Amino acid sequence: MFRKGVSPLDFEISQSLKHLPEQFFARLASDVQQYVQKGYDVINLGQGNPDQPTPEHIVQAMQEAVAKPEYHKYSPFGGQPFLKEAICEFYRREYGVHLDPEKEVAILIGAKHGLVELPRALLNPGDMVLVPDPGYPDYWSGIALARARMERMPLTKENEYLPDYDSIPETVKHLARMMFLNYPNNPTGATASPAFFKETVRFASENQICVVHDFAYGAIGFDGIKPPSFLETDGAKEVGIEVYTLSKTYNMAGWRIAFAAGNKRVIGALNLLQDHLHCSVFSAIQEAARVALTGSQQCVKELRQMYEKRRNRFIEAAKDIGWHADAPKGSFFAWLPVPDGYTSESFSREVLDKAHVAFAPGNGFGEHGEGFVRAGLLTTENRMKEAVQRIKDLEIF
Repeated sequence: MFRKGVSPLDFEISQSLKHLPEQFFARLASDVQQYVQKGYDVINLGQGNPDQPTPEHIVQAMQEAVAKPEYHKYSPFGGQPFLKEAICEFYRREYGVHLDPEKEVAILIGAKHGLVELPRALLNPGDMVLVPDPGYPDYWSGIALARARMERMPLTKENEYLPDYDSIPETVKHLARMMFLNYPNNPTGATASPAFFKETVRFASENQICVVHDFAYGAIGFDGIKPPSFLETDGAKEVGIEVYTLSKTYNMAGWRIAFAAGNKRVIGALNLLQDHLHCSVFSAIQEAARVALTGSQQCVKELRQMYEKRRNRFIEAAKDIGWHADAPKGSFFAWLPVPDGYTSESFSREVLDKAHVAFAPGNGFGEHGEGFVRAGLLTTENRMKEAVQRIKDLEIF
């Protein structure tokens, strides 16, 4: 408490915080909340927050684990061995990938935590990072905190939203120390092939670049196609890691549990940094995560089928009003072009103002996202159809 008449000191924030990019999703949520507070029925397709509950068997495992006295203490540094073993079992079962639980796995407090920490664990000020454009904006945050530099890799429809490694200048290839990839992709819904990952390993090996593959939507592939893991590729563990979250696969977004797997030097650096930042995730959550990864995967199959039905209904409804977009191959996002005469921001603002439908403007994911909006398939089929009908009533298309 300051004494009467004494003004609080004007403390300055650090230079690191001053260099942070605007938190795109925080602004988006604030814009939506303003309309909600005014009493409007907003159909929010702008954020990536799963709308389904966590499967009951996972919740029950958590409830039982919470009562265990041994879990009321600090969790072990580096995470519980039983969860690391479960992660290894999951990767063997799903992808045929063998991991060392002690050296090739790191437990994370959510995937975002790890993705933001990795540049600080591996980079020095001035080092260069290759990032997808459009891409997940929080990659930029970790790079800014590490005082590193970004070089954007354009993702275009013509190249199926994959980076063109041949187009990267030689000087950039030599300077780059890290590269972020994300397939199935946020925001475009594109997927990568085993051939692309093979080319990625070659490119990274030749240029001594650490690959960080964000596999957040790994369980969500459509039309009978299972998205491949980067770690399935020969040589992948020599050049990088994969970050996997339980948020999307098991609707555990609020539980904040994820992991990184792959190159032992990178995993070691990440674990070392985390030892200085925190102990680990609450052990009861780790117990529930173990059950999620090793138990019945029927819930994952049903979730994938639900998203595919939503995708089909939404894309068909948009087509019916003259809004043509490619159906996403994976993730729970659709990537739609804005109509002529609009920017990503102006279209998003107009439909929020007049139709009370929220999209994420594409330019928030990078300059090559301009001209598009991202829609989350995260409400019922009827609500998504209603969102399209509201937009139709604006007579934009």
